[in-house]
Amino acid sequence: METKLTKLLEKARDVSFTYGIRSMSMDDISRKLGISKSTLYKYVKNKTDLVEKILEFEREGFKKIFDEHNFEGVNAIDILLTVSKEVSRNFINVTPSITFELKKYYPNLYQKHIDERTAFIFEKIKINLQKGIAQGMYREDLSIELAARLYISRLIDLHNSDLFPSEKFSFQTLFNFMFENWIRGIAKPQGIAYFEERFESEKKQLKL
Repeated sequence: METKLTKLLEKARDVSFTYGIRSMSMDDISRKLGISKSTLYKYVKNKTDLVEKILEFEREGFKKIFDEHNFEGVNAIDILLTVSKEVSRNFINVTPSITFELKKYYPNLYQKHIDERTAFIFEKIKINLQKGIAQGMYREDLSIELAARLYISRLIDLHNSDLFPSEKFSFQTLFNFMFENWIRGIAKPQGIAYFEERFESEKKQLKL
């Protein structure tokens, strides 16, 4: 994505996710961005196109985490902790209410977004599981396919507002709980011990 468009989408994402996608008109969005509507229309055709580009920007932001970090030779648990911190910084305002709006008003775009994001995360988790087993951190008897799918299903469930109303549970709390329990389910005793040591030192920085 070109630089100007990237900056615009970053701001548009924050505005839309803060105030709600459905309730924001293109006039509202342009005012919040501090640009004219004609300038906004230089980059997007309409609101649906804007939503599609925001979701693409969201996916690219997640992939960027792996481009910016060299995970070669790094402990598998440390990799997950690093990714978790990056997700915290970049995706903290993706709330269940935003997910609900996307599913209801932009179902096709949302499904495409979920399918592509899930496929990417699925492959990364499988690689992490293979690495963790080879390093002696994770259990050798794990089904990599099943464990990766379980992680994905739990991640998707976190955005289910029927299961986890946003007024009762913050995304930080939900992810933190899911993440810790998932690690404890796949790790060997030495992996759990390593995780507990690292997690305690990282806990204050993790805002997931």
